[in-house]
Amino acid sequence: MAAQPRVGNLSNVSLEMRAWNIRRKALLMGEVQGQGYIGQALGVADVLATSYFHALDYRPEDPEWEGRDRFLLSIGHYAIALYAALMEAGILPEEEFETYGMDDSRMPMSGMASYTPGMEITGGSLGQGLGIAVGMALGLKRKNNPAFVYNLMSDGELGEGATWEAVMSATQWRLDNLICIVDFNNQQADGPSRDALAVGAEAPKWAAFGWHAQEVDGNDLDALVAAFDTARALTEPKPRVIICHTKMCKGVDFLENREITHFVRVEADEWSRALAKLEDARPA
Repeated sequence: MAAQPRVGNLSNVSLEMRAWNIRRKALLMGEVQGQGYIGQALGVADVLATSYFHALDYRPEDPEWEGRDRFLLSIGHYAIALYAALMEAGILPEEEFETYGMDDSRMPMSGMASYTPGMEITGGSLGQGLGIAVGMALGLKRKNNPAFVYNLMSDGELGEGATWEAVMSATQWRLDNLICIVDFNNQQADGPSRDALAVGAEAPKWAAFGWHAQEVDGNDLDALVAAFDTARALTEPKPRVIICHTKMCKGVDFLENREITHFVRVEADEWSRALAKLEDARPA
């Protein structure tokens, strides 16, 4: 399927600025609750900016448009990051950031499709997203719908058996409309991902299962654009994966430089400091 212009990226705003805005919105939401998976949100902002403002085809005013590319958030606890991207994309009103995680909010702390426009699936039980994406991609093919399915998953999900069943199924069905994005930040609840289940040689492993595999710096926008373009334009009848190595807390130096764990604790007085640090690095 040849690369083509997207509906959702028609803007003169740079990807660098989009990523900065996503980071800022995530910090504002985190400050509301005094918590949130902000390390992951800051780290994956470049991936989300590339997805929503370069790769995806969507209509902000019509989130359920049948021709849209589907973006699945397998990692439910990354919801704060996706909400920031959905606000930046004009799918969610920006003023709703003040309701994040509150009763009756459309933005619960873990992503739920029934609550949030633009949230395609309810994440949370890790390892499920890619299986849903396989079914969705197969369904689109059977309806002759040319839309793509993008599935954002975590490196920790590479240790889930269901993930590899989905990997094999996607190969079996030649799902060339499926693009999996792995956020590889080397952190999961039990510690570094590379200390769990012998994670390693990621791209060759996916390739051995019949996927077109790329491995990139997930905080390098130029590299991300090139990888997304390659994945979308590939003519081989096979699914595609982009493994994105990201840095937790990217863009806020004092958080980047502290000891990083799966859940980065930000003290009450540090939210405004983090926003100030981000402001200092605002793109020109």
